Amino acid sequence: MGSLWEPSTHKLFPNQQVLQVFEKLAGCISSPNPHFFSMPNSLYYLPFDPISGEPYNLEIYRGKVLLIVNVASKCGFTRQYKNLEALHQRYQSQGLVVLGFPCDQFGGQEPGNNEEIESFCSLEYGVSFPMHSKIEVKGPGQNATFAALTGPESPFSGKIRWNFNKFLVSREGVLLKRFGSLTSPEAKKVVQAIENALG
Repeated sequence: MGSLWEPSTHKLFPNQQVLQVFEKLAGCISSPNPHFFSMPNSLYYLPFDPISGEPYNLEIYRGKVLLIVNVASKCGFTRQYKNLEALHQRYQSQGLVVLGFPCDQFGGQEPGNNEEIESFCSLEYGVSFPMHSKIEVKGPGQNATFAALTGPESPFSGKIRWNFNKFLVSREGVLLKRFGSLTSPEAKKVVQAIENALG
C-alpha cells in the first residue's frame, strides 16, 4: 500500500501517520490497519485534486452514487468519454456523480498536462463531469482512493490493468460493482447497476 497525499502540502507522509489522521477524521478507534480507510465512513475523507480548482474530499458527495473511472485521452477506449458524459447527463439529477481520473500508466496514453487533458475532454467529448489531476492507479505511487478500491479488503480487489476501469460506489460509500475496460459505460449491466444504486 503506498503513502497518501497530505491535503495541506501535497507531500507524502508515512502510512502510520495516515492511519492516525484518518482515525481522527472518521471517528474510528481501531488497531493499525493500512487498509482501514477503505471502510465507507473514512472513504469520504480521502483527498482529491481537481483538474482545476482547489483540493477537496468526497465528503461533498456523501449521499451520492459515484462512478469512479481511470481515463486516458489516446486510448482505444477513449470514446467511452461520450458514454460517461451521457450517463452524467441522464442521471445527475437523480444523484449520480461521474468522476474521471486521468492516468498515464498504460501505454503512455495520457501524455498531456492537466490543461491539455481538460481542453481535450471539453472540446472532443463535451465532458462536464468532474475531472481530476493526473494520478497513478497502481504501483508505489498509487492514489489513495484507487488503493482502497482495488486493495485486499475491497470486494473487487485486484490490480487495474488498463484504462477505463469503472467503480460504482453507493450513496453510503460502499463499493458495489467493478467493470473493466471492455464494458461500455452504457452497457445494460452498468446502467442496471446504476439505477439499482440510485433507487
